Amino acid sequence: MTDGTKLTVGICGLGLIGGSMAKAYKEAGHTVLGFDVNDATLGYAALAGITDGVLNESTLPSCDLLFIGLYPQTAVDYLTRIAPFIDKHTVVIDLCGTKKQICECGFALAKQYGFTFVGGHPMAGTQYSGIKYAKATLFKNAPMVLVPPLYDDISFLDQIRQLLAPAGFGKFSVTTAEAHDQMIAFTSQLAHLVSNAYVKSPSAKGHKGFSAGSYKDMTRVAWLNEQMWTELFLENKDPLLFELDRIIHSLSEYRDAIETNDADTLRTLLRDGRIAKEQIDG
Repeated sequence: MTDGTKLTVGICGLGLIGGSMAKAYKEAGHTVLGFDVNDATLGYAALAGITDGVLNESTLPSCDLLFIGLYPQTAVDYLTRIAPFIDKHTVVIDLCGTKKQICECGFALAKQYGFTFVGGHPMAGTQYSGIKYAKATLFKNAPMVLVPPLYDDISFLDQIRQLLAPAGFGKFSVTTAEAHDQMIAFTSQLAHLVSNAYVKSPSAKGHKGFSAGSYKDMTRVAWLNEQMWTELFLENKDPLLFELDRIIHSLSEYRDAIETNDADTLRTLLRDGRIAKEQIDG
């Protein structure tokens, strides 16, 4: 908080994302309570000074802010279980990679028990997972997507931004759960699938000495957590299938042009792609 208010922040799930949140808020001088199903992770967080205590049913009511950094279905189950213990002054923000399922649950429980729920997706990360890779600066200048219960309450959104200030986000986007999941299928999930499939080529084993930035960029997210991404992909099945079908169709056009030595068509396809990139990001 920019006004100097000290918060008690609860964080369930101390992996890369939750652990980085814990470090960011701890370094900003706030009290951090943590919980993780992995006892070794929880113990490490305490010994390393990342957390000040354990987040449980008795300490939940003291939290001003509660982050849920779990896989979507686990997040739903956790929030459903602990909702009766959340104080009405607490703001709950999930950190899941998809929003529809957790937001439907979160908004309903918030209405029932009187606390505030906001969907959240920090657009930052690495190819590694686990608290040992967590860092306080992970979210510095990164985008943060918010799915609030109300979209036209500027004062409320400003309060949420203030609560998130210790993380250091550079930009906030406000959207619906449905719009978030449709866009994330393209910007994140498709990229992970393509990267993961690309590196399976038998040629990949001999790439050293023949590869530079293109290979590195294309394969960075192939190194993924298969358990988490399987759940994310299947939860967001329809938007992801739309993007997959689209790219498969496009690749087929390139393949057909190359197979038939159709230079004119290939040139047109490549030109259209270049122009699309210029228009989108140029």
